Amino acid sequence: MPVAERSIHLPEALKAIEPLAFNLRWVWNHAADFVWETLNAEVWHQTRNPVLVLRNTPRSRFEKLAYDGEFLWHLEHLERKEREYLTRPGWFQQTYPESSPPPLIAYFSMEFGITDALPLYSGGLGVLAGDHLKTASDLGVPLVAVGLFYREGYFRQMLTADGEQLEIYAVNSPGSLPVSLVVDDEGTPLRVSIELPGRELRLRIWRADVGRVPLFLLDSDDALNTPFDRAITAKLYGGEGESRLMQEVVLGVGGWRALAALGYEVDVCHLNEGHAALATLERARQFAEHNGCDFMTALWATRGGNVFTTHTPVDAAFDRYAPALLQKYGAQYARQCGLEPARMLGLGRANPANRDEPFNMAYLAARCCARTNGVSELHGRVSRSIFAPLYPRWPESEVPVTHVTNAVHVPSWDSPWADRLWTETCGKDRWLGAHERLPEAVAQITDAQLWDFRATQRHALVDYARQRLVRQLSQRGEDAEVVAQARNVLDPNALTLGFARRFTEYKRPGMLLEQEERLTRLLTDPLHPVQIIIAGKAHPRDEAGQEAVRRWAQFVNRPEVRARAAFLEDYDLALAEQLVQGVDVWINTPRRPWEASGTSGMKILVNGGLNLSELDGWWAEAYTPEVGWAIGDGREHPEPGWDAVEVGQLYALLEQQVVPQFYERDVEGIPRSWVARMRASLSQLTPRFSSNRMVAEYLEQLYLPAAETFHRRRAHGVQLASELLRWKDDLGRHWSGIHWGNRDVQTVDGRHVFAVQVYLGEIQPDAVAVELYAESEPGGECATWPLRRDQPLSGAAGGYHYVGEVPADRPPGYYTPRVVPAHAEALVPVEARYISWYP
Repeated sequence: MPVAERSIHLPEALKAIEPLAFNLRWVWNHAADFVWETLNAEVWHQTRNPVLVLRNTPRSRFEKLAYDGEFLWHLEHLERKEREYLTRPGWFQQTYPESSPPPLIAYFSMEFGITDALPLYSGGLGVLAGDHLKTASDLGVPLVAVGLFYREGYFRQMLTADGEQLEIYAVNSPGSLPVSLVVDDEGTPLRVSIELPGRELRLRIWRADVGRVPLFLLDSDDALNTPFDRAITAKLYGGEGESRLMQEVVLGVGGWRALAALGYEVDVCHLNEGHAALATLERARQFAEHNGCDFMTALWATRGGNVFTTHTPVDAAFDRYAPALLQKYGAQYARQCGLEPARMLGLGRANPANRDEPFNMAYLAARCCARTNGVSELHGRVSRSIFAPLYPRWPESEVPVTHVTNAVHVPSWDSPWADRLWTETCGKDRWLGAHERLPEAVAQITDAQLWDFRATQRHALVDYARQRLVRQLSQRGEDAEVVAQARNVLDPNALTLGFARRFTEYKRPGMLLEQEERLTRLLTDPLHPVQIIIAGKAHPRDEAGQEAVRRWAQFVNRPEVRARAAFLEDYDLALAEQLVQGVDVWINTPRRPWEASGTSGMKILVNGGLNLSELDGWWAEAYTPEVGWAIGDGREHPEPGWDAVEVGQLYALLEQQVVPQFYERDVEGIPRSWVARMRASLSQLTPRFSSNRMVAEYLEQLYLPAAETFHRRRAHGVQLASELLRWKDDLGRHWSGIHWGNRDVQTVDGRHVFAVQVYLGEIQPDAVAVELYAESEPGGECATWPLRRDQPLSGAAGGYHYVGEVPADRPPGYYTPRVVPAHAEALVPVEARYISWYP
């Protein structure tokens, strides 16, 4: 598809530079760094943005390099390597050669954290989305992504002298970003539109290339729109109510229309959180229009190809909208779909008939996606509890939410020294496929090599922190003496702790400050000094989070700790990259089970850092004593006073284990037990929490099954989808007619033999299954056993005997008969929530 002129005029010999600059692969592949440094080292080191380098390099410099033979040779080599990367078969093509044509996945996300040169993110959700795209590119997964183009994005943070957080919004000028405006065949901006009350919303489309993956960004800042509508895509998470809903309309409805306008035929729609849930409705509407069927048949066809990833650990965090607001913007759209507004709004409610219940985007996503997953094993369990209201009377363990644990794109987070070490031991293609060789390769690295590599990274972090601290204190207007002291803070040989994340109450950012004097003693110990680097933003409306920022900012200014503690403001990708490369121990203190997954601690693995974390999110499944440290007991504790217990645990670990092990050196100056932990963490956890594993699991567990389901349901004039809709509607009309007769149990030869009478009424017996259900015992799992339909009951319409047997390892009362929907092609209970229990 065409893109607008980028207005960068280069000599013919240097034309290859432009596509290198506009493909974001340079974020994780540093082979082209010398190009940007050669063109304009000052701009490159200050911005790490090749587009700004090109726009700020004098014409005379380009003309000189056009005749530089060595530079041209390197440029030709880079161009060839880039072309090979973009066109060669990847892991996906080699692993699934039978997928021809391969299924196309559309990945929707409200934010994407790829690079600070394209600042369209606020935190972990966006960084995860960026890592997902990079990994899909490396592995050759056929994926296209959709997001929003924010003119101001998320706020940048500055701190006053007393620690107050200031929010600054910088304008994202397209001319300075690695994006291109998508134009039509006539050269005018390609637009998609959405019909709104009394007006038409027009959206332009920007394209960014993330390796092989195109990312399309919708922009409402068009002169043809009203002032209110132009501001829809101004700020990321910048508003509530109507403005927030409009962003989600643009992402979901506008995003799916953009893909259609661009000519993409999508097999799998992946919602990264519920913000884009409206895409499922637009997908069904377009499918109905193109296939000549009604909306509900189209929803049954397309739902099979929809995947929903929830990141939310608590029900209160779901996006909810007042019925009146949804009526205002949804009534007209519902009629376009051929539905009564009340029926469409019911898709976003736990009780569709309750017209006073707010419209819940996560409920809409769960209802319109055949497959839902959490982002860690623990979060999957938590999510089953959260979504249980959608499945009344179903056991919580059977609520249809699985999990794929989050992971990180390792090449984006490894330091230059880690990259060199891994290249020497594992080869250049170590992150382009499976990781079977990595543990064996780590075993070949000597203790001295590992310790030297860790020390080098710590030293680099100290240098970076000093420079950044000097800059922020100077901008704040601090005294020259204070600024001069900042040039010598921290010690490249001291144990370095890192604590950086969004400052919000459930992450307990002030846990270490609950015992300030104890922390001060740790930091100022003359023999075994400890130092800490803190970073993080609080949402502008989060007063508790801002107070935690203020407390840390004031603590690090105490004279006795100033040399051993630093709060680095404006936590962004660039700062995160430096921190995860240099810290020795990453501290994470969420209140279990509120951390859905967390990925910051995963980023230190490849760099030899260790984790000290609450047993929550990913760490609950990653932790073993040889790879790091854990606080908590692996259970939830809502009772008052538990936070104080864990504060004590945290300090006990630091004082009795972490600090002593770091400083326990042999004659060569190597802390052998510490290095052993490093080695275990590197070899065991780095491969396991690489996004290669994550994306492969999405493919195997979700994407490929979803594509197959969608293909079967749309085949033969949507025959299967129509059949499934009739099946489900028939169950709904007659389910209340099910009732139970006698139940008999005989115990014979160590088996319980059940016989139960079931009256199905108007429901066909093949449309349901009759089962025995047993609750789990401690440490066990719930289980079901099918009962076989035997003879009809005399004189009864739709009455049958059902029989079956189970082990007699527990009393018969543990087993309860039930009737559930059954169809070979339906996903129960996602698509049919009915259930009838023996009374």
